[in-house]
Amino acid sequence: MSRNIEELKIQANTIRKDILKMIFNIQSGHLGGSFSMVEMLTALYFDEMHYDPKNPSLKDRDRFILSKGHTAPALYATLANAGYFPKEKLMTSFRRIDSMLQGHPDMKKTPGVEMTSGSLGIGLSAANGMALGNRLQGIDARIYCMMGDGEINEGQIWEAAATASHYRLDNLVAITDVNGLQNDAETKKVKDMLDIAEKFRAFGFHTIEIDGHDFQDIFASLDEARMHKGQPTAIISHTVKGKGVSFMENVVAFHGKTPTKEEYENGMQELRNVM
Repeated sequence: MSRNIEELKIQANTIRKDILKMIFNIQSGHLGGSFSMVEMLTALYFDEMHYDPKNPSLKDRDRFILSKGHTAPALYATLANAGYFPKEKLMTSFRRIDSMLQGHPDMKKTPGVEMTSGSLGIGLSAANGMALGNRLQGIDARIYCMMGDGEINEGQIWEAAATASHYRLDNLVAITDVNGLQNDAETKKVKDMLDIAEKFRAFGFHTIEIDGHDFQDIFASLDEARMHKGQPTAIISHTVKGKGVSFMENVVAFHGKTPTKEEYENGMQELRNVM
């Protein structure tokens, strides 16, 4: 593991620029929640996880499940930068009919996508099955599932949490991207989930709270999760929706709003000025 934080920051910035280009190019897509999860994806794919982009079905690969499937732009940009497919596809295939990069992840179309998602609340159940399957087959690999703090309104999440705890799936890490906003309001105004960390703890998870934009925090939590045995781990990742472009940060409209030409140009300029 390289743990070169400066290189990872550069990679994260590249992924944000790719996300913004993709969404502006097709005039469609979910930007705010894609931006908020970039550091976690960067840490996983460019340091933490074991995988081979030339052999996506590698038996002992670690797997990432994007349960909040509407933030597919972040996953696609990450997979392209990791070498799963040419980056040109981000501009020519995203959200086009019958293309390899659908509006929500499709495991039958996109190399590196482990689960077809989009209907919220189902990712953790699938991750449980993968984690338990690996254990039964003696495969030493880890499963990472990314959920949204709006998504955890769904009851199936908590059924899955009880199952993960029951089977003591210590090869599973459930990550909640807590950016405080969902489709049309603050998450607390739609349905207040109160103390999310305490909820997962009550369901039998080893629970860690972090700043989801701080690589040191992220890696400390991933290291702790790997070492902890006998329980699944929940990482509560506190983030900023729209992170990286000042006028998009913490603005609920940018959950699914397409930037205007001026907003795109100003946003790209901010991202170019990061490094």
